[in-house]
Amino acid sequence: MIITGDDSEYIASVKARFRDQFLMTDLGPLRYFLGIEVSSTSDGFYISQEKYIQDLLARAALGDERTVETPMELNVKLQPTDGDHLPEPTRYCHLVGSLVYLAVTRPGISYPVHILSQFVSAPTTVHYSHLLRVLRYLRGTITYRLFFPRSSSLQLQCYSDATWVSDPSDRRSLSAYCVFLGGSLIAWKTKKQTAISCSSVDVELHAMALLLLR
Repeated sequence: MIITGDDSEYIASVKARFRDQFLMTDLGPLRYFLGIEVSSTSDGFYISQEKYIQDLLARAALGDERTVETPMELNVKLQPTDGDHLPEPTRYCHLVGSLVYLAVTRPGISYPVHILSQFVSAPTTVHYSHLLRVLRYLRGTITYRLFFPRSSSLQLQCYSDATWVSDPSDRRSLSAYCVFLGGSLIAWKTKKQTAISCSSVDVELHAMALLLLR
């Protein structure tokens, strides 16, 4: 359990109430929680999953030390029929599942992970090669962190975008958004739209609706 707030006296009283009712150990300031590392400075908080990435790369057992600058090539449109089906898809599914959780602190991989997760039922050699590219990108950016400044304002800023007919298999479009509270990125998502849009304007409106309904 994480107990947080800006009133230290009230936090202390909450902990005391918990200790009266339950067998509880106070682990002190937050450092590590469910694979997420938290560090505090006078300027704000940093969250990352560096150790989680290290463990993921160890499980993936990449045969080289190469890194790439982007998690996915530009304008790639993957299809279910690309390449040969993997004889054992368990490894692919396991790695993609790990990347889904890693996207909690790495918004930059949200899009490629969304694409790759569509093929977990029948992954191919081509899908797997793009999965390895995401892992090589993470290896080169393993120290990247999200920063939440203490002095951030409470002004909410939202951005949305969409790609029209981006999926060649079903002609559906992708919506994406990100939300900032002051200077802090607090939410982001990439999602395939449920209907086929007839125009790019329609696609953008669906993307805005996804953001507003969030």
